[in-house]
Amino acid sequence: MILVTGSAGFIGQAVCAALLMRGDTVVGLDNFNDYYDPRLKRDRLQRIAGSAGFTQIEADLVDRTAVDAVFSRHRPRHIVHLAAQAGVRYSFERPEAYVQSNVAGFVHLLEAARHTGAIEHFVYASSSSVYGGNLKQPFSVTDPVDRPVSLYAATKRAGELIAHVYALQFGLKLTGLRYFTVYGPWGRPDMAPVKFTRALLQGQPIEVYGHGDMQRDFTSIDDIVAGTLAALDDERHFGEVPHRLYNLGNSHPEPLMHFIEVLARLAGASPDLRMLPMQPGDVKSTSADIDTTTRDLGWRPTTSIEEGLPPMVEWCRSYYGPRGSG
Repeated sequence: MILVTGSAGFIGQAVCAALLMRGDTVVGLDNFNDYYDPRLKRDRLQRIAGSAGFTQIEADLVDRTAVDAVFSRHRPRHIVHLAAQAGVRYSFERPEAYVQSNVAGFVHLLEAARHTGAIEHFVYASSSSVYGGNLKQPFSVTDPVDRPVSLYAATKRAGELIAHVYALQFGLKLTGLRYFTVYGPWGRPDMAPVKFTRALLQGQPIEVYGHGDMQRDFTSIDDIVAGTLAALDDERHFGEVPHRLYNLGNSHPEPLMHFIEVLARLAGASPDLRMLPMQPGDVKSTSADIDTTTRDLGWRPTTSIEEGLPPMVEWCRSYYGPRGSG
């Protein structure tokens, strides 16, 4: 049985669906917080509600008693930990939410995992944000990551260090995945891909930070799910300390202005751009070195933005209405 935390989230629900599709038994856990509209989270889950082998639990990882109850009742053998307080900019407004969810909640899950003594593999989500303002690109998992530029990034890096300790001292097999800007149908409304698409469909202006002089390693949800499952299934490539890190990114960074051009063409709209300075916590460029990921996991992304963006735009039209409104 596989426990998936953050099961109502963008990546979490897609991972649950893929696991169920191949016949795994899955228990999902989510607290349905209101960082963005919980209706989207519940609508995502409706896609897999009633699936054979799926159980959904509404609980918060910050509640240690609730976490222990999940382990006691369902006895997972594998964990895919995707729950987190997301968002770089929001971390400047609600820092305590990030420490509670991304650090304390993670520790509660690790404690429950080590005390059961039955966890075969624990995969968790990190983030490309841990690279901070590193100028060397593409980012490699061997690069230094000790200068984060947001509290969100700092909590994700803290999670990696804590995971290392649990692997070293308690022998838990842990794999951290540094996700690079994920997009696709059912995506998060606070992230640029869906946010820009809705603005284009509504005929609203798009706020472009960094005056458009930015690039991101946009990675499709299909590729991210494939990489997550590849990591979960692989238990060969561990060193003396059973903790490893992998980048999951498209390894083909796109200029932000080109990304907007492709979106505008698909939306059939002329973008009204409002150029703004860089926001706190942002970085100018992200790019993933995936050589280690490909070597160990056999994973390589296959989806360009020209292939991956049309389904997302069509989903926005369908879910939010033809003009992208709520």
